[in-house]
Amino acid sequence: MTDAPSFPRMYARTLRFTLGTPRNLQVTPDGSRVLFVRTPSGTSRTGALWSYDVADGQERLIADPAQLLGDSGEELSAEERARRERSRETAGGIVGYTTDATASVAAFALSGAIWVAEVAGEGARRLPSNGPVIDPHIDPTGRTVAYANDGALRVIDVDGASDRALVEPDGDEVVWGQAEFVAAEEMERYRGFWWAPDGESLLVERYDNTPVPVWYVADPANPESEPVRHRYPAAGSTNADVSLWHITLDGTRRRLDWDDDAYPYLTRVGWSAFGGPLLQVMSRDQRAVQIRRFDVESGSTSLVRELHDDTWLDLFVGVPAYAPDGRLVTVEPSEDTNRVALDGEPISPVGLQVRRVLAIDDRGVLVTANDDPTELHLVRIGLDGSVNRLTAGGGVHNGSAAGATMVVVRSALDVGASSITVYREGAEIGQISNLAEDPGFRPNVSSVTVGDRDLHAAVLFPRDHVRGARRLPVLMDPYGGPHALRNVKSSRGFLLPQWLADQGFCVIVSDGRGTPGRGPAWDRSVRDNFVATLDDQVDALQGVAHAYPDDVDTGHVAITGWSFGGYLAGMAVLRRPDIFHTAVAGAPVTDQRLYDTFYTERYLGHPDEQPEVYDRNSLGELAGALERPLMIIHGMVDDNVVVAHSLRLSSALLAAGRPHEVLPLTGVTHMTPQETVAENLQLLQVEFIKRGLGIG
Repeated sequence: MTDAPSFPRMYARTLRFTLGTPRNLQVTPDGSRVLFVRTPSGTSRTGALWSYDVADGQERLIADPAQLLGDSGEELSAEERARRERSRETAGGIVGYTTDATASVAAFALSGAIWVAEVAGEGARRLPSNGPVIDPHIDPTGRTVAYANDGALRVIDVDGASDRALVEPDGDEVVWGQAEFVAAEEMERYRGFWWAPDGESLLVERYDNTPVPVWYVADPANPESEPVRHRYPAAGSTNADVSLWHITLDGTRRRLDWDDDAYPYLTRVGWSAFGGPLLQVMSRDQRAVQIRRFDVESGSTSLVRELHDDTWLDLFVGVPAYAPDGRLVTVEPSEDTNRVALDGEPISPVGLQVRRVLAIDDRGVLVTANDDPTELHLVRIGLDGSVNRLTAGGGVHNGSAAGATMVVVRSALDVGASSITVYREGAEIGQISNLAEDPGFRPNVSSVTVGDRDLHAAVLFPRDHVRGARRLPVLMDPYGGPHALRNVKSSRGFLLPQWLADQGFCVIVSDGRGTPGRGPAWDRSVRDNFVATLDDQVDALQGVAHAYPDDVDTGHVAITGWSFGGYLAGMAVLRRPDIFHTAVAGAPVTDQRLYDTFYTERYLGHPDEQPEVYDRNSLGELAGALERPLMIIHGMVDDNVVVAHSLRLSSALLAAGRPHEVLPLTGVTHMTPQETVAENLQLLQVEFIKRGLGIG
C-alpha cells in the first residue's frame, strides 16, 4: 500500500487546490452558453476548453489537449514561459482563449501553435502558423487571428490561409504586439494588441528595450549553461521605449501621438463598439493620467479626461471604456472611495470600494466591489446610478454576465471548494462542476478586528486545540504588501495556514495599511513608509494576544512570508527583535533599488530624488541589528525578485558577523510549483521555526 501524500505535497500538486476548478468563465453575448477552462481532475495541470449549455444544463468538451496533441505532449517557448511567469500561470494545456464578438468561434494557443474551434461543435483544428505563437486573439468578426511571434505581429485567416507578418522588429531589442515587462508584471496589462470592432485593423504596442539595463540570470547549479540575458528596469533606471500604432490588415501603419515624455507609461488600451479607441497614459511619478481618444480618420489623439493626485493614481482593470450611450466609464477616487464615474461624475455609492470592472453593457457596469475588505461581491451599477447587489452573504464572489445569464463563483469560509452557479433572469438554473481535490479538512478560522486602525486579523489554532488549555507559540503569516489581500473569507486561502497551525502554532494572518478594499487614503498611507506595514503586524499580534490571553504565547513569536511577505519577515527580526523571535524570509525584496520602476517608484518615489527613503525601507543597513534566527530562501533563476536581493543581505549579515541561514532553490523562479521542492520547503521552514523558538 502506498502512503497518502502529505498535505504540503498535495498543496503543491493541486496548485493550492485550484486545479479542477472552472476558470476564465465567459457568458456568450446571447446568454446561451458559459465558456470556461477546466483541468480534467484536481491533480491534472492540463486545461481544456468547455461549454455549459444554459438551456439543458449540460457540460460539453470543446477542445481537449490530450486528443489534440496525442503522445507528442506540450512544448512551450521561452517567451511563453516568461509570459506565464508574469501572470503567475502555473497550469498547462489551454490556459486562456478568445472569441469573436458572437462567441461562435474560439481561438487559443496550445504547445506553441494556434488552434480554432467552433463553440457549438467539438474538437479544434490547428492553423499552420509561424510558431512559436504568443497570445493569439481572434478578431471580432471571426475571420482572422492575430498573434505575436519572435518580436513580430502576424495574422492568419481562420481557414489557415495567408499567414503573414503585419509588422516585424526594426531593431534587435524591438518587440511588437506584446506587453513590456512592467506592464505585465505591475499594471495587470498582459496584452500588446487590440482588434478594431470591424476586424480591419488593430492597435499594436511597439516597445524597444534598448534603454533598459541588461541583467543576467544564471543557474549556478548548471555551470555549463550560459546566463540568460534579461532586460530589467530597476527603480531609477530607464524603462522601455513604448509606443502605440494603428495598423491595417494591408500593413499600413500610423503612430498614435501623445506627450510620451510627460506620460511614458501606456497603462490601458481599449476599442469597443460603443466608441472610438481609447488609450490611457500615465506620468512616471504616477500622479497624472491622461485618457485620450484616437481618431482613425485623422490619425490624431484628443484628450478626453485628465486625472491628478498628489500621491499616486491607481489602475483598474476594465476601464477606461465607453458606455453604450457614449459616456466615458472610469473608476476614480471620490470621498475616500474608489467609485464608478460617467464622464467624471461618480455614480456608485460612497463606501462601496470598486475593485475592478468586469463588463459594460446596456444594463450598466458590472463590477467586483466591497464594503468589508474581507469580502468581495458582484454589483451592477446602472447607467442611471442605480445599484443592484447581485451577491450576498459572507464570501468572495466573482463571475461573468451577458444578457439575462450570469455565472457566479463563490468561495467562503463555510464551504470547501468554490461553487460555480449559473443564473437566468436572477433565478438559479444550474451548477458547473468543480473537480478540485478535497484537502480532507476545512480551516477553522476566527476573525477579529484589533487596534486603533481596526485591523482585520484571521486567527487559526490547531484543530485539536482546546481553548484555554495551553498557550501556543505564534506564527505570523502575512503578505502585508500593497494591493494584495490574504485575509479574505475564502477557506482555500487558509488551507496552508491551518496546516501550519496544526504543527502546534497559533497562526495569525492580517492585512495592514496599503492593502486594497479600504479606500484611497488607506492605500496611500504607505507612501515612503513600508515600515508601517510592520507596525500593523505588531498591532495585529498584540490585539490577538489581548483577545486570546490564555491561548497565545507572545514570548515565542515567529514570522514567515514570501516576496513582500519575505521582506516583511526579514524586517521584523531586524527592526523588532523584542517582538519577533525567529523569521523565514522567502524571495524577499531586501534592496528597494533592485526592484522595478513602476512598482517601487509608486510607493517610494525616485531613488535619485529621495535616496534616504530607499535606505530607510531597505534591509541591508539593518544587518548589524540581527540577533534572532533568520532563514533566507530564494529561487536562483527568479527574474522578478532577483536572487541578488538575498545574496546582498546575506553578505551584509556576514560582514556584520551575524549568523543566519540561506536556502538556495536551484532552477526555481519566483514561483515554486515543483511539488517535491514545495513540500520539503514547508517541512524545513516548520523545523527551522521550531528550532529558532526553542520548542519541540
